[in-house]
Amino acid sequence: MDVDDLRTFVQVADAGGVSPAARRLGLAKSIVSRRLVRLEEELGAQLLARTTRGAALTEAGVTFREHAARICSELDAAREEIMPSGELRGPLRLAAPSSFGPEYFAPVLAEMAKRHPLLHVHTLFNDRYVDLISEGFDCGIRVGYLPDSNLVARRIGTLPVRLFASPDYVVAHGAPSVPAEVAGHSAVMIGTESWKFERDGTVTQIHPHGRFKADSAVAIAEATAAGIGIAALPQLIAERYVAAGRLVPIMIEWSLPSVGIFVVRPPGQHLPRKVRVLTEILIERIGPAAK
Repeated sequence: MDVDDLRTFVQVADAGGVSPAARRLGLAKSIVSRRLVRLEEELGAQLLARTTRGAALTEAGVTFREHAARICSELDAAREEIMPSGELRGPLRLAAPSSFGPEYFAPVLAEMAKRHPLLHVHTLFNDRYVDLISEGFDCGIRVGYLPDSNLVARRIGTLPVRLFASPDYVVAHGAPSVPAEVAGHSAVMIGTESWKFERDGTVTQIHPHGRFKADSAVAIAEATAAGIGIAALPQLIAERYVAAGRLVPIMIEWSLPSVGIFVVRPPGQHLPRKVRVLTEILIERIGPAAK
């Protein structure tokens, strides 16, 4: 039984079809289909039911997928054990937020690729929530407050958050000085989040309202700089706007919870060494600067 056939089957099962799996693997659809047929002939069982919308696992496919994924994981772990300690090879697929990724994370990823010439780094920069498991990513870099999930997370740093407004907004509308006044201002935010303010051990939670929402920290900063409202922003994003005179910090006597920077990966006992090395480089380069 060919190991490449096993890996291909797992990718097709997770991607939901031959075409998306072929794109992930960088292979022609004909090669992927041939591997699947060969595997099914070897097993004497149908693993996938082909449909016009993709491919669905048969009962045998559901059972075999778990075994195949475990076998591939064990082989990866065994290969890493006998490889020279500094050598990484193969693909590393990861997702990172576009608000931070190109400027703050891309140099780290480039350094990792330079250190390991046999490693193929494929990165998706996108602010949407990426399903690492179903979309076939080895790991992801996330900034914010992590929701409950079955992903394994490692914090690599934190980013201080403050409240900001544009100078023109402050002139036209004033600035809140205490949490209770926030409700009287238009907020620029991600969704329906709450803001928790703390001073001298007292925590006050406010549910802001506004007409501009976005899933990108840069989009929120731009809207705030345009005078649409006030926003809670990581200082790492806001500092360039402050330096340019487009934003000013407000309510500076009150603090907001810092947001975390995490490397997240699908669950499993085996931590791929390429993910561990990436985490170590991020902690080395990003961690101290983010605190």
